[in-house]
Amino acid sequence: MALLSVLTPVLAVILCLVLGFVLVKSRETTPTPSGKAKGASEADFRPWVDQDLQDDTEITVRDEDGDWVDSHEEDLEHVPYSPSRYSEETMLQRSKDMYTLLNQRRSVRFISPEPVPREVIDNVIRTAGKFRYKEDKWLCTVVLLSFYLLHLLTPPPPSFSWTGTAPSGAHTEPWTFVVVSDPKMKHQIRQIVEEEEEVNYRQRMGDKWVNDLAKFKTNWIKEYLDVAPYLVLIFKQTYGILPNGKKKTHYYNEISVSISCGILLAALQNAGLVTVTSTPLNCGPQLRLLLKRPANEKLLMLLPVGYPASDATVPDLKRKPLEDIMVHI
Repeated sequence: MALLSVLTPVLAVILCLVLGFVLVKSRETTPTPSGKAKGASEADFRPWVDQDLQDDTEITVRDEDGDWVDSHEEDLEHVPYSPSRYSEETMLQRSKDMYTLLNQRRSVRFISPEPVPREVIDNVIRTAGKFRYKEDKWLCTVVLLSFYLLHLLTPPPPSFSWTGTAPSGAHTEPWTFVVVSDPKMKHQIRQIVEEEEEVNYRQRMGDKWVNDLAKFKTNWIKEYLDVAPYLVLIFKQTYGILPNGKKKTHYYNEISVSISCGILLAALQNAGLVTVTSTPLNCGPQLRLLLKRPANEKLLMLLPVGYPASDATVPDLKRKPLEDIMVHI
């Protein structure tokens, strides 16, 4: 009995240690709310997801540092709106004409180096959203100085800006269009894209995705990034930055920018230009640094823009009929 009374405290301590160890191990093996084991990355389960471009269309979680501000435009003036109204016959014809035009749109990877008028690109992007122009510094300086001498700008700004026609959540216009025409800059972009795309094809994408793309004869070589007269890189602004440095919430920024991209594609088709919708996986951070874009901007899409090459070809694809894509209730 004496021995048992001595060993009782020791046994109690050992029992507590065992229970504690079991509890700790059970917490380590408990699945996280997202359904992934602790320490597992998103890429382990969805390797095609760009880690720099997660879908964050939900309202941004605000920092605790008080850097966020709310909009106070409660008394925004409303003005009359009277768009043109057409007869039924005209409406029908216009709808047919629009369909005929856009039905000719194809993803074209063979682009001519032939120059495209700068004003056409300006108008196309003005249709879609705000834009910033990045080209040969000497030429840009000459153009800005010319405007300055004509008293159209005071003083010359570092970029041209217009507002676009696309809708956006709470009218935040969360897009930035970077237009690149400088050959050296285009080649740097190509080097970054091809380096990452080779890794994508060899490792990240997996056999199924690579096999699904085989019929299109695509690979990580992107010659059109050097050849096309313009590259348009569309960035989504995950939040806004006001002149005083405060942050402004950009609601549904990815959806808003995606709508803007759709309008941009239609505007390019209307102008007789071609492109291919490129979403270079995991190139965003490097391209953002190369183009000196702020941290709140994430690359959404890269479009080479120009005329189709004289020997351009496209896959002979068939589009789904109306009854397969529309449900009328």
